[in-house]
Amino acid sequence: MTFPTIVNEDISSVNSPSFLNLPQRPNKPRNRGITHVIDRGIGLGKAQDLLETSSHLIDFIKLGWGTGYVTRNLQHKINLYRQFDINLCFGGTFFEVAILQNKFDEFRKYLQNFKMTHVEVSTGSIHLPLEQKCRYIEALAQDFVVISEVGSKNPNQVIPACIWIENIQAELTAGAWKVVAEARETGTAGIYCGNGEIRLELIDEILTQVNFNDLIFESPKKSQQVCLIKKIGHLVNLGNIAVNDVIALETLRLGLRSDTLETFHKNSQNEWMFYSK
Repeated sequence: MTFPTIVNEDISSVNSPSFLNLPQRPNKPRNRGITHVIDRGIGLGKAQDLLETSSHLIDFIKLGWGTGYVTRNLQHKINLYRQFDINLCFGGTFFEVAILQNKFDEFRKYLQNFKMTHVEVSTGSIHLPLEQKCRYIEALAQDFVVISEVGSKNPNQVIPACIWIENIQAELTAGAWKVVAEARETGTAGIYCGNGEIRLELIDEILTQVNFNDLIFESPKKSQQVCLIKKIGHLVNLGNIAVNDVIALETLRLGLRSDTLETFHKNSQNEWMFYSK
């Protein structure tokens, strides 16, 4: 299946001249202010629609869970995303199943066959000692950019802040580029309570020991995105963003939506970076 070539235009040429005073956003490739999107198995047509309007706003697309193993025309989808300099990775559950079945070498070869540059390493659904997980990170970091994930998908499992910090620091030391704070695609586990409310005390404790630039906070719900943007700033790295929410998230980052308008525009002296280390 083929699609017409999409012209990859710079946003400044599309929406210029710019006349609003907005928080500054770095151009791609970005190290902060990352928008990490989850692809739950959308078709090529919907992927094309997404790229036509939002490619300049998307830094990563995760082919969620094990969808990268069962999707038809997977190479076509990968090629389409790469046309717009969007980084890709398979969901961490794919890695976890490979580990459970003792298929790590086959998993790494699968990544190589699709010329993947990034890989997610998670233990949200399986038990893996931290030392062993770090060895997998070290091994994969030789060939890929590793995004590791900390936290459990079990909404009833509350992990103390000291364990979060220990795991995050160990995985960064092992070679992870960024560490994802788990929330599930439902936003009801990990850094969130079962009702979706953010565990603010946990976030505060983590940020006393970890630079926010090293973290990607999963935040599938608008209320979670608003909370993290207000707390950390418009350059917070956010993940598990639904494909339909990419542009809406950008308006939150820039104060172009009522939820964050006063945060960024209540006075001309506003400081737009809240955390700095």
